[in-house]
Amino acid sequence: MFQLGGCLALELQLFWVFLQLHSKMLNRFKKHIEHRLSFLTDKKLLIACSGGVDSVVLAHLLKESGFDTGLAHCNFFLRGSESDEDEKFVDELAKKYGIPFFSETFDTVKYAETKKLSTQMAARELRYGWFDELLKDFNYHYVLTAHHADDDLETFLINLSRGTGLRGLTGIQEVNGKLVRPLLSFSREEILRYAKTNELYWREDSSNAKTDYLRNKLRHNVIPPYKESIKNALQNFRKTQRNLKGSRALVDDYITLIYNLVMTKVGEDYEINIQKISELPNTQELLYELLHPFGFSAWDDISELLTAQTGKQVFSPTHRLVKDRDVLLLNAVAADSSIGELNISEGTSEIKLPIELQFESAEHFEITNANTVFVDKDGLYYPLLLRRWNDGDVFQPFGMKGKKKLSKFFKDEKLSLVAKEKVWVLCSDKSIVWVVGMRLDERFKVSKKTKNIIRIDYTPN
Repeated sequence: MFQLGGCLALELQLFWVFLQLHSKMLNRFKKHIEHRLSFLTDKKLLIACSGGVDSVVLAHLLKESGFDTGLAHCNFFLRGSESDEDEKFVDELAKKYGIPFFSETFDTVKYAETKKLSTQMAARELRYGWFDELLKDFNYHYVLTAHHADDDLETFLINLSRGTGLRGLTGIQEVNGKLVRPLLSFSREEILRYAKTNELYWREDSSNAKTDYLRNKLRHNVIPPYKESIKNALQNFRKTQRNLKGSRALVDDYITLIYNLVMTKVGEDYEINIQKISELPNTQELLYELLHPFGFSAWDDISELLTAQTGKQVFSPTHRLVKDRDVLLLNAVAADSSIGELNISEGTSEIKLPIELQFESAEHFEITNANTVFVDKDGLYYPLLLRRWNDGDVFQPFGMKGKKKLSKFFKDEKLSLVAKEKVWVLCSDKSIVWVVGMRLDERFKVSKKTKNIIRIDYTPN
């Protein structure tokens, strides 16, 4: 019987092991795409590539799987020349694979100071904002990142340590809009083994070795002994998360029913019926789930709103919640505006800010509505003043003989606190001509004696 020489046999055995290791993860990756992420097939995919082992392996797997890809690299300018070397490395990798390369350098520290964010949050905002631009400008369908199972475990422990609900324990989402993480079911060990087996090169981020941040402390000091102490720790964690996500889905279905029962959309705002939600069990937890999408986290303050006096309010970074009699009013926080009032000269035909108004001469009077009024021009003194209403404002509502305070008028009209804050008044000299979008002042109406008429139209946002 013919036998191979010892060295040749060993080489063949090693080559066979290489093929098995190479194909095992690659085949798993392809099957995972086919079964869970099939929507990626035949799409243009943008890979977020730092140059580290995780994103290099992701790029290689996608290349071996025949996907149409490009590499996007963010230089956050946080590690000097080391950051520049990372960028050069990813550029060379893109050239090697014959795929497009995109890079952007950010002044992350300055952005963080301006936005009053941590460096990590600033980098996150800059990164994903730029990815969105690339998707639109170069017709990519999805952004792929190389987050893996160990990252997910780290996130789980971070959220657990900070105090979180069920949502925080479900960890990193595999698909979040245009963002996809196809390596979440693979461990750091598997990724590293694949990289070494395929003789891939990558960059080591020196900051990852430091333990200044909680994530790095967990990565280096907590998770390794945890995984050593418990057999199949990572696999069991993944099973637990699948169970938690199933429970999360049930909660989401329930919250949808509750939303329709207690929450009403009014224009761009929302109203939460206090009586209805208070009659339901687990009221505070329901408020948590209803308000979490709007950025609220001060849960004790929010629950106290149910019994607070009218006018008490709580803010999230993007929204405000106000107690108004028997409802909680939820509205987006308006962007800061330097325009608190505006002088309008005679002959002005249109203004766009702070609200949109059109002015034009009219030959005859027509039936008015809340957003259109006809005014006797000769009764006006220019420039007109457009401003927010004040608490002491008084006017003579159209059709009435006496004057009325605006605050009383709003109460009669049953305006909410939020609605009142949005009211503007158009004034001539010190008199209100029009409570914009609501009521003309009787003193400026068109009469039989009127010779010059001005039509004013308001276009609500």
